[in-house]
Amino acid sequence: MGSGNVEQIFDRVGHFGRYQMFIYLTCAFQNISCGIHYLASVFMIVLPKHACSPPGNVSRVILHNSSMWRLDDIWNLFTNYEDHIVVQLQNGEVWELKRCSRFRRDDKSSFDYDYNGHKSGFACFDGYIYDKTKWDSTVVTQWDLVCNREWYAKLIQPVFMVGVLLGALVFGYLSDRVGRRLVLWSTSLGMYLFGIGAAFTLDYYSFMLARFLLAIVASGYLVVVFVYVTEFTGMNVRTWASIQIHSFFAIGTMVVALTGYFVRTWWIYQLILSTVTVPFVFFCWMLPETPFWLLSEGRHEEAQTVVDTMAKWNKAGTCKLSEFLSLDPVKKPSQFQGQNPSALFYNWNIGTRTLIVWLIWFTGCLGFYSFSFNSVNLGGNEYLNLFLMGAVEIPAYIFVCLGMNCMGRRLVLFLSLITSAVFCGVVMVIPQNQHVWRVVATMAGKFAIGSVFGLIYLYTAELYPTVVRTRAMGSGSMVSRAGSIVAPISLYFSSIWIFIPQLLVGILCFVSGLLTLKLPETRGKPLVNTWEEATKQDEQEGSS
Repeated sequence: MGSGNVEQIFDRVGHFGRYQMFIYLTCAFQNISCGIHYLASVFMIVLPKHACSPPGNVSRVILHNSSMWRLDDIWNLFTNYEDHIVVQLQNGEVWELKRCSRFRRDDKSSFDYDYNGHKSGFACFDGYIYDKTKWDSTVVTQWDLVCNREWYAKLIQPVFMVGVLLGALVFGYLSDRVGRRLVLWSTSLGMYLFGIGAAFTLDYYSFMLARFLLAIVASGYLVVVFVYVTEFTGMNVRTWASIQIHSFFAIGTMVVALTGYFVRTWWIYQLILSTVTVPFVFFCWMLPETPFWLLSEGRHEEAQTVVDTMAKWNKAGTCKLSEFLSLDPVKKPSQFQGQNPSALFYNWNIGTRTLIVWLIWFTGCLGFYSFSFNSVNLGGNEYLNLFLMGAVEIPAYIFVCLGMNCMGRRLVLFLSLITSAVFCGVVMVIPQNQHVWRVVATMAGKFAIGSVFGLIYLYTAELYPTVVRTRAMGSGSMVSRAGSIVAPISLYFSSIWIFIPQLLVGILCFVSGLLTLKLPETRGKPLVNTWEEATKQDEQEGSS
């Protein structure tokens, strides 16, 4: 069915009536859960101050010139990683406790902080003691992911993003084969089950497995939901509907910050965050399959039923799809068009378009998560910082909606990428002790990259025909997850040079911004359904 005929259907039954609004709000609410699970690890893998645990009960403690009776009282004074704690056990032994080692003094009578006598070194066989000022327990403290096991903690977010990458690929493919609705149902149920399961895991490896599976299904939902709402809304409101669904992802980020502030035990924190999926699980059975997909599969009667229901809810006159099918018959996509990954390289122009779109996806995701993950390292209140990183996305998406109607998709994307590159440079020149200004500059960068992250979903959906639209979204999301894998790793390299993340994001944003100018503009144009229509986008751009 031609794109013009599709828009005529929406003209009759409504572009965004009560039926589409119910579908939209139901799906958008579940997007909160995606935002939650993507950012939840920010507080679960917090590395608190720690030291080797003493081999017995402590009677006295010394740190520098301060003496106290309990180990829990020393953490405010434990400011340097080179510091050590001197403790006297009830059996009279004197021990020096460091972050990753401990020493027993041979002279039991020496209970001064400085000691030049002989002492014997021991590994931390009795575990570690942790500063519980901010968190009662984290994944790090649960399984002692410190010292020579610290890299286990650093793997948690990259492995999650590997799962996101796999989910984008698998469920993007499945939604084209079995339909959008079944994927939305299965991934949402999986988010609930694996989210709850992660809270009750008994060891590190089962936790990683639960989180990996959670990432796969969350990514699958996130990829398919944008195609789903796009195919249910007419051209008049498609921009607003597709972009503003990201605001619910941002709300998920804010929910993480608020939950982290009030709940300081990691498994309770994970359990509470996972319950956000429950309302959607109860309502998702009411979601229909999209008429677009049903028609592409030749299931005309089912598509007609959905259109009739849409018209009834919207109190609009229905339309007979047979009228449009007789003018422009639906052909089931060929093996090449629908299933072969090389379809995204249909010809030279489409192949170039795909590579540029992939680079923008990668850059947007890298910048998005670099700004978010790094917010807890900017100084000040880390919960407030993360909350602001989520809150600033909402006006960014409003700006995108307004800007695209005035300037078009391509120009807004170009300006957002270049602006993000500029503020990466600004963050690099602000002194480290200026916490407020660093947060403000980071928020500005997150505003710009949030605009990119929100717009690229809609732009990709508009650049490709129906037969591979979900595949294009899935492949773009898959490529972007490489960026989300690199994001936490780049933050680890900040120990070498603190501005490596900003430099990397800034360079990629600048290059991607320039390449964006080679893409065709899609403002005010109906969704394309065939490769011929997609190819004409470049021809029309060249002749304009």
